[in-house]
Amino acid sequence: MRQHSSYWTFVVHRVSGIALALFLPLHFWTLGNALQLDTFLAWTQQPLVKLGEWLIVVSLAAHLGGGLRVLALEFLPWRDWQKSLAAAAAALALGVGLAFALAL
Repeated sequence: MRQHSSYWTFVVHRVSGIALALFLPLHFWTLGNALQLDTFLAWTQQPLVKLGEWLIVVSLAAHLGGGLRVLALEFLPWRDWQKSLAAAAAALALGVGLAFALAL
């Protein structure tokens, strides 16, 4: 069962949701300390921060794609094309991540 694409889509959706939930307190803390704008802007130029930004954007896209897949499974009648929703969710996440990485 763990070889099925739906299982891995479920795992990515859950892990991205947990990552986003863990990110929010850090994000609010960072925004609270952003009053020293010059220091904050210099900090955001570090490679590790840029990697973190990219990971959050990919997590958001993966969570969005997985959520849309779950909504389709819940509210649409079952068809064979729904098996490809996992691939569409992964393509959406990778596409958004690539676009964001190119914009950095």
